[in-house]
Amino acid sequence: MPPPPPLPPTLHRVLALLPRVASPRHLLQAHAFLLPRGGHRHPRLLSALLLASLRLAPRHRSHAVALLRRVHPSVSLRAAARLPPQLLRGSLLAPQLHSLLLRAGLAASDAHVAASLVQAYCACGRVAAARRVFDEMRARDLVAWNVMIAGYVKSGDLVRARELFEVMPERNVVSWTTLIGAYAQMKQPEEAVEVFRRMQVEGTEPDGVALLSVLSACGDLGAVDLGEWVHMFVVRRGLFQKIPLMNAIIDMYMKCGCIEKAVEVFEGMQEKSVVTWTTLIAGFALNGLGLQAVEMFRRMERENVAPNDVTFLAVLSACSHVGLTDFGRWYFNVMVSQYRMKPCVEHYGCMVDILGRAGCLKEAQDLVQEMPFKANAAIWGALLAAARTHGDTGLGEKALLHLIDLEPHNSGNYILLSNIYAEQERWDDVRKLRKAMKERGLRNVPGASSIEIDGMVHEFTSRDGSHPCLHRICKVLCEINTNMKSVGFVAVPPEPEVLHDIEEG
Repeated sequence: MPPPPPLPPTLHRVLALLPRVASPRHLLQAHAFLLPRGGHRHPRLLSALLLASLRLAPRHRSHAVALLRRVHPSVSLRAAARLPPQLLRGSLLAPQLHSLLLRAGLAASDAHVAASLVQAYCACGRVAAARRVFDEMRARDLVAWNVMIAGYVKSGDLVRARELFEVMPERNVVSWTTLIGAYAQMKQPEEAVEVFRRMQVEGTEPDGVALLSVLSACGDLGAVDLGEWVHMFVVRRGLFQKIPLMNAIIDMYMKCGCIEKAVEVFEGMQEKSVVTWTTLIAGFALNGLGLQAVEMFRRMERENVAPNDVTFLAVLSACSHVGLTDFGRWYFNVMVSQYRMKPCVEHYGCMVDILGRAGCLKEAQDLVQEMPFKANAAIWGALLAAARTHGDTGLGEKALLHLIDLEPHNSGNYILLSNIYAEQERWDDVRKLRKAMKERGLRNVPGASSIEIDGMVHEFTSRDGSHPCLHRICKVLCEINTNMKSVGFVAVPPEPEVLHDIEEG
């Protein structure tokens, strides 16, 4: 394509207005304005016009198709790449562009055009077609590899993304970050940490996105040693002024139980966002420190930082964890009356949990009936747990019926109701539940915990005796138990969930 002429000031104004075009009529007016002024000779204007047309395509498809056929295919691809994914998914835009590129003889000969086509196919949800284009490329640059891997990641196919990553002739920070971020987002923290460590070994310095992802993985794993290394790396590189990174460090320390370090990072930040405050409040809630969470919320208000809906969710969660029923009621009302926020289903879920834990079962059930949403599994689960705590068989049965529809494969719901029956010596009902679980192929999922030692995460699962140091661990536990008894501590008896476990060995 020949180099475009300079863009006059008048057309600059049109370029700024095109992203805000909201109706086919205004779009046609803008197009009519551009034609006599040579707007069709400017790729940036054409791309913006096509982008606006594609956004409105469901209501004005003929205009979008006409533009696609008249502008250069590379301009069409650039415009398509900027469209929101929800507008592209399931559309025929990528095949239409592919057809135009084939006619122009550009589909395989131009690496940049082909990479954009791969991206367009991926955005349309046609990953297999994207891979065919990728495989047919005569020469693949690093951009094409990264786009194809990102396409697999967005479709949730991490296996193929990893396979392609492993055969790349070269990698850059984008390649590593895409895979690390995918593993962290898909809740596979071990793989995220493994790829991050390999990235370090191969000499690629992580960028901010990679650091955010690995901090999330460290928090999920409790891998505080690696998390501390990332914290020191952020400080050494002078990245401590980037608020999202510091928020992620606070979150990581809180999830690892390092509360003092999290507070230290928070207090050392010169600038804090509402997310910073919310992260710390949520961390206190996670660690069962409800009063500290409430006090931090009060301090937040004193410093004139306006909370958002997530902040209220965090403080309600804190009230739930430690039984601050009156605080929970008050903050729920403050959110509605003072801050004019509409509670979402998660806010109602926290309130139901607060009331249920306190034994206010009727109030909790009334709240479920009054809320403008259909109760989800979390809310019915909170009611089932409350019924278990307070021995309300009727409420437990009602909650389980809803939970069977909402999450039929969750065996824990059956076990909670079974424990209610067992405590009331209703053994026939216990057997019926056991039979129902068998018929649905459900088994109790054993609990697990993990701890990091010398950079290695050790996981322990209930009834699993496979750990190589099991005998030494048991010996130490016995010694601890003996020492506790010698100074007057008594071992806490197991919860009824253990005593009445209905899984057959």
